[in-house]
Amino acid sequence: MRIAHVSDSHLANIEGVATSVGTTLALLRAAGHQVTLHSPGPLFRRRRPGELPSVPVPTRPYRLALPRLPDAPVDVVHVHTTGPVGVAGLRWAATRGLPVVFTWHTDLIAYAAHYPEVPIGAAYAGLRLGLRWRAPAMWALARPGPARQARLAELGRCLLAHMDVLLAPSGKTATAMAPMAGRTPIAVLPTPVAAPAPDADDRRRLRARLGIPVDAAVLLAVGRASAEKDPGLLLAAFARVRRTLPAARLVLLGVRGGRRGLRRAARRHGVADALHLLRPVPRDRVGGYYRTADVLAFASRTDTQGLVLGEAESYGLPVAMVDGGLAERPGTGTHRPLAAAAPDAFGGLLVRLLTDTELRERVVAEGRAGVAAWTGERYLSALVTIYASVSGSASGAAGSTTGPPGPAQAEAATPAARRRNGVTRPGRTSP
Repeated sequence: MRIAHVSDSHLANIEGVATSVGTTLALLRAAGHQVTLHSPGPLFRRRRPGELPSVPVPTRPYRLALPRLPDAPVDVVHVHTTGPVGVAGLRWAATRGLPVVFTWHTDLIAYAAHYPEVPIGAAYAGLRLGLRWRAPAMWALARPGPARQARLAELGRCLLAHMDVLLAPSGKTATAMAPMAGRTPIAVLPTPVAAPAPDADDRRRLRARLGIPVDAAVLLAVGRASAEKDPGLLLAAFARVRRTLPAARLVLLGVRGGRRGLRRAARRHGVADALHLLRPVPRDRVGGYYRTADVLAFASRTDTQGLVLGEAESYGLPVAMVDGGLAERPGTGTHRPLAAAAPDAFGGLLVRLLTDTELRERVVAEGRAGVAAWTGERYLSALVTIYASVSGSASGAAGSTTGPPGPAQAEAATPAARRRNGVTRPGRTSP
């Protein structure tokens, strides 16, 4: 099968969207499918097939690309983002009558409160996709409040009208998107995590480099420490941990900006001497930090999937979290330890996972079983079956052993079949 993937996040970026896209591409290519990724590339240097000329965005780890996709024969367009490149992918598919699968990686409504580029991007996407927003609607997008949320929800409905299937990486995301979906079916399809890298004595080596005693309890958080991830809750919970375990340390891996504010907050909570702020590292080195730690502390409530949860569990690291929507492990029905989003409750859970041997062993075993249950093979089989259902390609699902989760498979064929018969799907906007 020929699949065009479209993303505003280039694969070299160290974040969840790029990781998920990279995993998907690798699995599809290994299975023999023809896959091209349309994403930002160098501005002047030689670009790989599918890469678009782009420039870096000041103060952000992203690149802004020319939203123009080269013409090529494909069976399915799989879009991952709602930026200029993602919107270009939707319009490109619409002009060619191609089926669209879209993975909803980012909670745009939650992120709009923290990133001014989200409302700006929403305005661009709405105009390009045919929403006739005038000055009042644009003004509403520029200001926090219910009016902005209403405009973002309107954009969500417009985006979903351009899709044949929406892939939600968690049940939480599927539930949030359901009111906007209309006739677009939703399938829950989490990204699988890669197998752990071989042990390279990382625990001893990294602890020595960071000046952490071998016997100290270490909490780890991986990813941005920006406001939408709630680092304030994490630091307050860590202060609660230190009252019980004074030698405990907190390692924040992946911190780019806001380091001064994090250190000020750590001083207010009396934990600055036990905080380690580390910049992002290449993906192949993250596993060493999972081995270095004793618990993954996940304070965010805005993630759509939380890839780090499964990654940590693959390394035998128990997870403590406050987001009930992501507590269920894919493929098993078991649940990760959960606390209320309050410092004492979250800190208490962290202490229990550090000190209760029986609880810790059970959580570690369930985490490993969850990772083993949701394999790359299961994910690929479900994804290819969805591709085949929207494109009408019986051969595209060759080698599949399981169908996609949920009822999307039967419903997904309807929009594509309607388009092949010359009937335009309601809500689809031509460029």
